Amino acid sequence: MRIGLITPEPGHPLLAATAALLAPAHVVEALDPASAGGVPGPVADVYLLKSRTPRALELARHLTERGAPVVNTAAATALCQDRTAMAELALRAGLPFAATRTVGSLSAWAAAGGPLPSPLVVKSRRSRRGDLVARVDDGAGLRELAARWPGEPVVMQDFTPNSGWDHKLWAIGDRLFAAVRRSELSAGGRGPNLPKAPSELPAGWADLVRATGEAFALDVYGVDIIDAGGGEPLIVDVNAFPGFRGQVGAPEALAALALHRAAGSGRGGSGSAGSGSVAAL
Repeated sequence: MRIGLITPEPGHPLLAATAALLAPAHVVEALDPASAGGVPGPVADVYLLKSRTPRALELARHLTERGAPVVNTAAATALCQDRTAMAELALRAGLPFAATRTVGSLSAWAAAGGPLPSPLVVKSRRSRRGDLVARVDDGAGLRELAARWPGEPVVMQDFTPNSGWDHKLWAIGDRLFAAVRRSELSAGGRGPNLPKAPSELPAGWADLVRATGEAFALDVYGVDIIDAGGGEPLIVDVNAFPGFRGQVGAPEALAALALHRAAGSGRGGSGSAGSGSVAAL
């Protein structure tokens, strides 16, 4: 089989470990979306999309049009970048997602003045590395935030009292992974991920993760959940193809998923090298 990695970072721990597992019997090719203008010749049997840049999404769409399966699709990946669209889809699907309101400009919202109805969580509308995620308790805090993020399109959610711990739940196909982490909104700030066995999750949470993946058409994804009280889950974010850092078994699960999707493509390992050599890694 030929497996393509759409990423500017083929040395990412998850991708590198997955490639090492595949290399003895399969070809692994890395495509940097910043420099790849296209894919001449036959396409690979499957592509793993570990990038969210416009160029990466454009490349993924191009490959899909040529008949290659892409995990996750460009459409599903792009949807998870727009927190407004994310919330709308989740609520339509009946998922317990935090009620989300969209504001065109953080500066304009702060300038309007008036008391806040309750503590709010303010997030950049576009999910990206280094984006805005903050709790605001009053008008002064809102104006201070707007001064640091002028013109930023945002979404806002009512703050839900919770333990201060985020549940980081991930899935690769049918395989689930879990951890807890101090929330970046807590007094001490964000802490490291602490692994947790999926069997330790409250009843129904594992099924909720799978339902989220189905609703968002994702194969490799993360779901951030807080306990709203008594084990009642509230989804606050969905991520396409997270890093799975420190999750034992994640590379094996990703390699198995890649081969499963490649076999299901019907391409029959076209262009595979009999020696199972690895390219670009």
